[in-house]
Amino acid sequence: MFEGRRVLVVVPARGGSKGVKLKNLREVGGVPLVALAGHVAKALPWVDRAIVSTDHEGIAKVAEEAGLACPFLRPEDISGAIISDWQVLIHALTEMERIDAVTYDVVIMLQPTSPGRTPEHVTATMEHLVKGGFDAVWTLSETDSKAHPLKQLNVSPEGGLSYYDPAGAKIIARQQLTPVHHRNGIAYAITRQCLVDQKSIMGAKPGAVVVEGNLPNIDTELDLDWANFLIARGKD
Repeated sequence: MFEGRRVLVVVPARGGSKGVKLKNLREVGGVPLVALAGHVAKALPWVDRAIVSTDHEGIAKVAEEAGLACPFLRPEDISGAIISDWQVLIHALTEMERIDAVTYDVVIMLQPTSPGRTPEHVTATMEHLVKGGFDAVWTLSETDSKAHPLKQLNVSPEGGLSYYDPAGAKIIARQQLTPVHHRNGIAYAITRQCLVDQKSIMGAKPGAVVVEGNLPNIDTELDLDWANFLIARGKD
C-alpha cells in the first residue's frame, strides 16, 4: 500500500504490433521490454499487485518470469490496434477486483515500450498523485522545439501548404515558443474513481511529472537501436 491506498500495477502488452512484430518481446540491453517493466514493478515495495494484460501466451510467460502475474488473458475484443488505454485498464481493474476480492484505490500503468523507466520515476508519479489530490498523473517529456505545434505544417491533397496552427506564421525564432510536452509512457497513476466514475485516464484534475533525459519510446526498429545505443553508452 501507498499511504493507505491499495495499488494495482498493470503492464499492457498485446501480441499484435504493426511497426515491430511482437514488440513487447524485443530486447533492450538483452532483456525483453515486458520483462524490464516487470523488474521495475517488482522493485516497488508499496505495490500490492502487479500484472500483465496480454492476449499472447509467449508474452505472458516472459512477464511471469519477470515477476508479473498473469491471472487472465486479455479477450480479443480489447486486443486490437485501436483500443484505448481506458478499455484495457478498466478491464484489468474489474477482473483483478473480482479475482482478488478487494478494491484497488489506484491503478498504475507501465507501458513496456518505455524502457528508460526507473522505480524512482514511478514512485515520484504516485507521490504527486497523492500529495496533489489529482485524479491522474502522467509522466511527460519536454518536446523538442523542432516538433513544436506552432512549427508544424499541413500539406493538402493538391500539394498546397498551410500552417497547422495559423499562429505559427508569427514565429520567427524558437525563443518565442512556449515549451510543450508529450507523453513518454514511463508511468500513469490513475485513481479508481477516475477510471470507474469518470471513465477516463486523465480525469477532471490531472497532474504531470516531467522526466528529464533521453527516454526512448519504442515504435520502430530505429527506436530499438536508439534504446540499445543509450544502454551501451551508459555502460562505457
